Amino acid sequence: MSFGMGTSGDEDTFLAEINIVPLVDIMLVLLIIFMVTAPLSMSGVSVDLPKTAKHQMKVSKKRIVLSLDDTGSYFIEKVGVTSEQLEAKLKGILSLNTDKTLYIRADRSVSYGKVMHAMSAAKLAGAERISMLSEERATSRK
Repeated sequence: MSFGMGTSGDEDTFLAEINIVPLVDIMLVLLIIFMVTAPLSMSGVSVDLPKTAKHQMKVSKKRIVLSLDDTGSYFIEKVGVTSEQLEAKLKGILSLNTDKTLYIRADRSVSYGKVMHAMSAAKLAGAERISMLSEERATSRK
């Protein structure tokens, strides 16, 4: 929008203003898009856990979870890690936490060797306790 600000009729100078309303509209649309898509991208690693009898244990809220999916890939808190990087990444994470417990979620189809490699890397990285996570088995009541 511009306004003629001249003092005489012959001399016209213009005052230029920037209209920020379209910019605000675009930013609000982007905010809404990010708010809708953020929860969708936060889904965990899909793992088919083995079923066990009910056994509850106390799990800290600041827990460190190492997941192994059905292809045998490693994930620390939903971030993919190669087997060569596993020990170094775990060492860095465990050094920052006071609770040195590592929770392992392994798909039931993962080979025993992959799980043992993960446990060995965790022990070498400084994990004091390693816990295996599972799902509760459905019990039939008669």
